[in-house]
Amino acid sequence: MNYYADVILPLNIQNLLTYSLSEEIHQQCQIGSRVAVPLGKNKLYTAVVVNIHSNQPLHYEAKPVKEILDYFPIITINQLKLFKWVKNYYLSSFGLILKACLPSALLIQSETLIQRNEDVDYAEKDLSDDEFLLLEAIDKQTQIKMSDAQKILGKTSGLKVVNELINQNLIHIDRQIKRQYKPKLKSYIRIAEHYKSSENLKQLLDDLGRAEKQKEVVLHYFKLQAKSNKPLSKKDFKSQIDASDSVLKALVDKAVLEEYRVQEDRIKNDQKPEANKLLLSSAQDKAYQEIKSHFKTNEVVLFKGVTSSGKTEIYLKLIEELLAKQQQILYLLPEIALTTQLIQRIKNQFANRVLVYHSKYSANERVEIYKEVLSPVSGQIIVGTRSAIFLPFQDLKLIIVDESHENSFKQFDPSPRYHARDTAVVLGQIHQAKVLMGSATPSLESFYNVKTGKYKYVELNKRFGDVKPPVIKTIDLKEKYKRKKMKGHFSDELIERITETLDRGKQVIIFQNRRGYSPVIECLTCGHSPQCPHCDVSLTLHKANNTLRCHYCGYRMAVQNKCLSCGGQDLTAMGFGTEQIEHEAKDLFSKAKIKRMDLDTTRGKYDFEKLISGFENLEIDILIGTQMLTKGLDFRNVDLVAVMHADGLFNFPNFRAFEKSYQLLTQVAGRAGRTKEQGEVLIQTFQPQHRVIQDVITENYTNLYKQEMEQRSDFHYPPYYKMIKLVFKSRDYNRLNEAAEWMAVYLKQIFNQNVLGPEFPGIARIRNQYIKHIIIKIPPDQSISKTKAYLLKGIERYDTISKFKSVRLNIDVDPYA
Repeated sequence: MNYYADVILPLNIQNLLTYSLSEEIHQQCQIGSRVAVPLGKNKLYTAVVVNIHSNQPLHYEAKPVKEILDYFPIITINQLKLFKWVKNYYLSSFGLILKACLPSALLIQSETLIQRNEDVDYAEKDLSDDEFLLLEAIDKQTQIKMSDAQKILGKTSGLKVVNELINQNLIHIDRQIKRQYKPKLKSYIRIAEHYKSSENLKQLLDDLGRAEKQKEVVLHYFKLQAKSNKPLSKKDFKSQIDASDSVLKALVDKAVLEEYRVQEDRIKNDQKPEANKLLLSSAQDKAYQEIKSHFKTNEVVLFKGVTSSGKTEIYLKLIEELLAKQQQILYLLPEIALTTQLIQRIKNQFANRVLVYHSKYSANERVEIYKEVLSPVSGQIIVGTRSAIFLPFQDLKLIIVDESHENSFKQFDPSPRYHARDTAVVLGQIHQAKVLMGSATPSLESFYNVKTGKYKYVELNKRFGDVKPPVIKTIDLKEKYKRKKMKGHFSDELIERITETLDRGKQVIIFQNRRGYSPVIECLTCGHSPQCPHCDVSLTLHKANNTLRCHYCGYRMAVQNKCLSCGGQDLTAMGFGTEQIEHEAKDLFSKAKIKRMDLDTTRGKYDFEKLISGFENLEIDILIGTQMLTKGLDFRNVDLVAVMHADGLFNFPNFRAFEKSYQLLTQVAGRAGRTKEQGEVLIQTFQPQHRVIQDVITENYTNLYKQEMEQRSDFHYPPYYKMIKLVFKSRDYNRLNEAAEWMAVYLKQIFNQNVLGPEFPGIARIRNQYIKHIIIKIPPDQSISKTKAYLLKGIERYDTISKFKSVRLNIDVDPYA
């Protein structure tokens, strides 16, 4: 009998492909295992088996699977169930979902670049002939393609050899990912095994003869080891002996001492899990008991706790219970880099039970974490960003979606454009796990699910330790400008309050949700402002390095002293960003230590951590920043938070603009007064009576919900109507219009007025590609599955029209923007 396997290839292919199996491979192959398969004339890919059967494909001759790479499934049945749901709901392809799921080191293909990991040495005797042959070739050429590795090995597939070398950490793949994260290696010193016996040691000391320094080093090593049998780092060893590097090197060269490097584990630490006993206040305990009670009958609970109420302690208490049962917990965070404090807190509590998974780790390290989740030896907490939703959980019982309102949980590009918050609910159903969504400012969709009975609801309205909520006041900019009470963008009242706060030894946070110095430079003679040549946006002034930059494509140019259009020299900066606020603050508060936190100042790997640490250690008096400041930060000495220009948050052409504004203002206000002393928040605005600002001041989420939901109902927006956005992109302006118009005509035949567009978005060209949108609104009484089926049928027809090949079409289900 002939056997075949249906496989997922890591490509944007809608259907599974079928390959034939030899008798030997069929006996070893399992659903979820990786195999090496050919595609096209010369390309080889890693694919994942999803079905094994005896049905020959009807429309093409099945090519043979070249090699099996795993003798155990690396993708679980539950993962495949999630893949299927994501494919059907978000209209993605299995291949792109697989790419989102597996670390790139597990998806090697013929074009993959392979490089040596120079931080790890190898001995020929420890390698197979093929492994040594390949490493020799890489050493000579610096890097080689996977296709070249196949030729060197003379094999039909070299993937198995490459996988072995990856597992031994001897090679890297995917240079771009490696640059994002460099493993932290620490050098250690140990005595060679031969000299551990007293007889051989005596002989060694005799042989060293007059090399007194070398003798001293050897003897000192044994003294240190007698005190502590722990591994001895090179740094610690050198600090305790009076010897140069050359002396150590001589002993290493003589094979007396061995120098070896160990990657410092960023995922585990050596602290005891029982380091801190979790004690809840009466209010916290009440919320905790309510959550547990709801979990008996419901899968999803929305937990709304005001800022500084101690939601994290409740999460940790729930985690503690499940770890005692050796189960897995997924703790989703919007952005790992912005939650350093929280991750450290979780590690302090649960130590070596914590795995952290995100894109800044190398491909090889993510493979290690992936495999630990696949084969857990004990209970685990997996802390990660949205992509952690695709990990191979074995015994998942709780999913915590912290700061569940954050739009960072939504994947924008590339496909699959999933929302991790909503996908977590489905993941919970697949694993029969509970889902807890936590936020001080829940999304309106989540609160709507509470109102309709889909989710249960728990509220915690009291700050921990009887800490009073901050006093929130507005400063009317219209009046301040009218009375000439402004210095730059600071009102006299704000200057006074900052000065008083600093005089009391307290810290200040200043929030301005735009980076750069100024978003526009304008000529007062002709009105011209420099534009990006690749995008339809003005260039932003960055005064620190005297450049104009595009925040969409990265284009930059030097600041010009005269207008590029008319030659006039009367140029002015319009609007302001964090850099300009920093400049003004340094003039106004010259004695204060001032730092800025935005994308420009946190590009380095540890820049963010340095700023956070500096602020925590009182090395910074005033911290100026964008919405980074609103996420996961807990500073005990901040008494004043200032919002420089609240109006800039409201004026966006998006139905979620007011909801997002409320969330940002509430979250940034929550950074103030997190101890016994009551904090203060000052909001500078031209609209002090704006309903969003008033709802923030009164902490009236219910009123915001009521007002926004009325408008969404009237104008047919989510959650009442579902939405699908089609995004067309092309360098050819006319072809783009033609393609978008064709699709609109097709859709309007069925959906009529519920199809909006095609229209150009606010920024109609990015990276020299013109953009058009079509929005499909789906009424509550209309079948979502039938709507998607009709759309996919249209896309199939669209794909057959050759003149539209140059127009890229993306589908975004439940679009955020």
